[in-house]
Amino acid sequence: MHARNSSLSLYIEGSLLCFEEKLRNKKITFRMEFDRVQAIASLSFDKQAIPEVIRPEKDQPDRVQTIASLSFDKEAIPQEFIRPEKEQPAITTFRGLAPEIPAIDLSEPDQEKLVGLIADASKEWGIFQVINHGIPSDLIAELQGVGQKFFELPQEEKEVCARPRDSKSIEGYGSKLQKDPQEKKSWVDHLFHRIWPPPSINYQFWPENPPSYREVTKEYAKHMRDVVDKLFTTLSLGLGLEGHVLKEAAGGEQIEYMLKINYYPPCPRPDLTLGVVAHTDLSAITILVPNEVPGLQIFKDDQWIEAKYIPDALIIHIGDQIEILSNGKYKAVLHRTTVAKDRARMSWPVFLEPPGELVVGPLPQFINKDNPPKYKTKKFKDYTYCKLNKLPQ
Repeated sequence: MHARNSSLSLYIEGSLLCFEEKLRNKKITFRMEFDRVQAIASLSFDKQAIPEVIRPEKDQPDRVQTIASLSFDKEAIPQEFIRPEKEQPAITTFRGLAPEIPAIDLSEPDQEKLVGLIADASKEWGIFQVINHGIPSDLIAELQGVGQKFFELPQEEKEVCARPRDSKSIEGYGSKLQKDPQEKKSWVDHLFHRIWPPPSINYQFWPENPPSYREVTKEYAKHMRDVVDKLFTTLSLGLGLEGHVLKEAAGGEQIEYMLKINYYPPCPRPDLTLGVVAHTDLSAITILVPNEVPGLQIFKDDQWIEAKYIPDALIIHIGDQIEILSNGKYKAVLHRTTVAKDRARMSWPVFLEPPGELVVGPLPQFINKDNPPKYKTKKFKDYTYCKLNKLPQ
């Protein structure tokens, strides 16, 4: 009996020693983890970027609007949003006296003069603003109002319109459109969907709230059609072609109007990041209206310059497809978007795109032995795939 009690005592004593050792290890592990978190907290006050601790709830998409609202350190942004120095706007934006993008009165009665102005701007700049375009200013204000209200909705309501993770389409609510070779992110969320022609529209991606969103957006699309026709006609005449040629080559009545609402939340470090990185649009033409917060920059004469916006004007971008069709006579504009510290910037571009199956290439009128084709001829959907995935065209 005494031997059994002695063995039991030894067993208990050994178990207690083992438990104490495990407890010591747990304390060490806890102390190390506490020190790590404490170090992270101290670093966040003097570093450009906050660590990975600031994130939406698990299984929720990393929406920039949410990340911005969760940032506890107002002088920091996550590392993946910080652009290389050669791209940072504080370093690369031209601060001197810069030329302003051309402003053109679309109601100019002298057609020859209007054609010349638009052709010159498209060759030299790839971008211009038009005034007196025929779209009512109150309709533009309504479009901006319903777009702003959408981004003010609770996050779960916005997610109803989200682009499915496995979707090959770019339509829907989201935060990323194309691959970034540096695995960097842009400080922007967006809502993307077709608004014309009616058979191409997928209302799955049109918000039901605010209630007037659909009515206002449809009305804007209808008013835009006259502007689109005038732009294509004028651009075509500016190349010495008949007025109908460029529009027909870009898809005619099947041209798709893709509305994208960009939302750039206030950013603690706008000097380090970009809303959208430098790019040309893959569209034929882009028609854009911004809100009052500046941010659009144009690469002109080897400098990044601020685009000064005329209230109620439409900003017209020449896109890749017009450059291709003209064999380089018109230039797609290289541009990017900066963000603001205390205000949300928004913009409403409408991309005029060929149908996916349409084959686009330099028009034969611009090809001869002295001017060979500068671009490949391919289906627009293949061009889009290569562009979004950073593949050679």
